[in-house]
Amino acid sequence: MELAMEDMTELQFSACSSTCSTTIAGEFPWNDWLPDMDWKTFAGGDDDLFKGLFEPMVHDSDELFVSLSPNDWSSTNVSPSTTTWPGTPVEESPPVVIPSATSSPGMPEQSTSAGEDAGGLRLVHLLMAAAEALTGGHKNLDLARVILARLKELTGCTVGGATAIERLAGYFTDALQGILNGSDQQQEDRQNFSEVLEAFQLLQDMSPCVKFGHFTANQAIVEAVAGERRVHVVDYDIMEGVQWASLMQALVSRSDGQTLPHLRITAVTRAGAAGSRPGTVQETGRRLAAFAASVGLPFSFGQCRLESDDRFRPEAVKTVKGEAVVLNCSVQRSAGSVGSFLAGASVLGARLVTLVEEEVARDEEEGGFVGFFMEELKRYSAIWDSLEAGFPMQGRAREAMERLVLGPRIARAVRRAFRRLKDGEVAAEGWLEAAGFQRVGLSFFNVCQARLLLGLFNDGYRVEEDEPNKLVLSWKSCRLLSASVWSAPPPPSPAPTNYSFQARIMF
Repeated sequence: MELAMEDMTELQFSACSSTCSTTIAGEFPWNDWLPDMDWKTFAGGDDDLFKGLFEPMVHDSDELFVSLSPNDWSSTNVSPSTTTWPGTPVEESPPVVIPSATSSPGMPEQSTSAGEDAGGLRLVHLLMAAAEALTGGHKNLDLARVILARLKELTGCTVGGATAIERLAGYFTDALQGILNGSDQQQEDRQNFSEVLEAFQLLQDMSPCVKFGHFTANQAIVEAVAGERRVHVVDYDIMEGVQWASLMQALVSRSDGQTLPHLRITAVTRAGAAGSRPGTVQETGRRLAAFAASVGLPFSFGQCRLESDDRFRPEAVKTVKGEAVVLNCSVQRSAGSVGSFLAGASVLGARLVTLVEEEVARDEEEGGFVGFFMEELKRYSAIWDSLEAGFPMQGRAREAMERLVLGPRIARAVRRAFRRLKDGEVAAEGWLEAAGFQRVGLSFFNVCQARLLLGLFNDGYRVEEDEPNKLVLSWKSCRLLSASVWSAPPPPSPAPTNYSFQARIMF
């Protein structure tokens, strides 16, 4: 094993062994959730928690691959464009959060008990009033403070006996309070890495939102790099890195006895991330390397930091002549940062660009910050409802998942909506096509895989082929997120400095 720690924080491992072992202790009994693989045979045996996070991804991916046979499809009765997978019949439970659409504009129509409906409606109206007081012609920061103080009284705390609507409203209240205080994401950056992994595993067990984007992007990558000896994935904001376990497994299973390709992953991270969350990206790299060694895949890992203004500089990425470069982007950061990353695809000669983003109604553009804020509230209400429908539980594990995963994503979504107004960003619908990017059609296998994935979860989810290169995951009538595949144009591919995407945060 060769270990090189440079400015790029590079890790290189052979296909034979790994001596990496980093222990992170878990507090929740995750092993009972899904069938386990024999992790004792894998290198780096102390990384049980991280492997526990990878394992459901690989296990579910293998199930889907095995399921995709012509005989199986004779009984699925899947339409060519939209699927609501029947799944396993479940007992109907009351939807969780939002009052009826007739009571609050833009919100999904759901039935709740009279008391919860009235309480939820009051919280929604107060949240809208607080958002209005922070911006626009009705800006009044003193009023915003009063409304947010009242919201904190009504929501109490986001743990324990609080109802689902109170917990959700509590996270949006905290997000607005952060804007009022001028705080950024320091608290999020101080989160414990092992706790985030535990919470993230629970989310991927409860919802297809994580696996949908990962599996769709990975399948497109596998098809695009078939037969290549070196594959280089440049990943914008790698987060926990769980996406790449199933890609590694797919590359190994499709080798057909030939020499395995060398997989290199470069994690693109924020300039200040290493200082506020020391070792997080390196820990992700070591665990990915241990997993690669366990399946016999040659692997190396590098890190590329964004500039101080969050701009991506493609020249900072180390490339090797002849390797197939793929850019993977889960849209989470500022529009300018994402745009600079996507524009770098041409400079790097990327063969494929995979993009996973949240779906937001286009007509909210004219509503300013309040319109985008209410759209995020609507979408996260649908996510809350989907979680309650499949796992109507309370307790420490559920609270940890909401606090460590969904709460920070809500805060980021609200910050981005506010920054769009503050920085004067304009919408750039169709920017990828305008910049010369071409749509890469999704294979029949990829579409089928996405539809089969829904069979692992509760009724109510559906997947649509929005474009030949794009799939959209919805809960009932609410579009949650999309995955799309593109090919980069020849250089140069400049990005507007003040554009923004229609969709934003991803899981």
